[in-house]
Amino acid sequence: MGLPRFTCPKGGDSESSPHLYVANCGPAVGLTYETIATVFGAYGELNGVYAADESGTRVIVSYHDKSSSQAAMKSLNGHKCSSLGGRFLHIQYSVQSLGKVNCDASVPVSTSASDLEIPGLYLMHDFVTPEEEQELLAAVDNRPWHKLAKRRVQHYGYAFCYNIRNVDTNQYLGELPSFISPVIERIRSSQTLDHAADISLDQITVNEYPPGVGLSPHIDTHSAFEGLIFSLSLAGPCIMEFRKYTTNVWQEKTNSNSDSDNQNLEKNSNFIRKAIYLPPRSMLLLSGEARYAWHHYIPHHKVDKVEDSLIRRGSRRVSFTLRKVLKGACQCEFPQYCDSQR
Repeated sequence: MGLPRFTCPKGGDSESSPHLYVANCGPAVGLTYETIATVFGAYGELNGVYAADESGTRVIVSYHDKSSSQAAMKSLNGHKCSSLGGRFLHIQYSVQSLGKVNCDASVPVSTSASDLEIPGLYLMHDFVTPEEEQELLAAVDNRPWHKLAKRRVQHYGYAFCYNIRNVDTNQYLGELPSFISPVIERIRSSQTLDHAADISLDQITVNEYPPGVGLSPHIDTHSAFEGLIFSLSLAGPCIMEFRKYTTNVWQEKTNSNSDSDNQNLEKNSNFIRKAIYLPPRSMLLLSGEARYAWHHYIPHHKVDKVEDSLIRRGSRRVSFTLRKVLKGACQCEFPQYCDSQR
């Protein structure tokens, strides 16, 4: 999977950007990416730390904003950094090379769930810390992945059967792993949700998306899961689009593969479209109408347009989807979208 690409700013060294090219810094000189992120993270929120080339001695430090990169440049450039082994860092500004942009600007992208006015949709930014993010990624990377056509997955609690878009409640995989416990406890202590302390979750699907890979429009099968679906985004950002169809195209074949594009849904134009930006470490909640009546969809892009910015997706995006398996038929208030009530 490719890394984000960076070049020199068009205005030369005097033109600042949120991204820094840092020489004399990297694994080949004994500095881990985690250590580098900790030091540079003191100056602002990071998008990530990437290898600048294959030497292992140069990295790209990417911030969310210019003020953070400017502060780091002023403090660290040309100075001896005791927190990085006493090395002298040589820093220049860098800009991200987006290459060919494949994004649909016809749908405005919001950064807040409230802007979309979809009942039951919530987005909680910075739900986990950068340190917790790395711990979660390390935990799943130490466990076996199952390869689908375009992405890799892991299942905990119960396996999700893609051929029937449901779970087999007779095939219990065991208790959820301990590494997810802090996330569940934080959900239960959330001030955003009513009765959060009573939330019970017993199924997790972990998805790893390489650049350019998205997810076809779908509603999580009503009869498979209860009414709250949480999705934690890690490592990279993406756009999620929501579609509310005005016809019964939601009645998809149960033997279709959810990892393939559903041609009827892609071509159908009888729907309302709204989109939201999911940054790393954010938690999305689908409940009520958002969970039961709106298809959610990740466009197959390498670059997303958010407001006036073009944002390249990371070398990977990992999502943790947390749900409660439904025992029995769905009794939701949206029978026209419900497989239990059709």
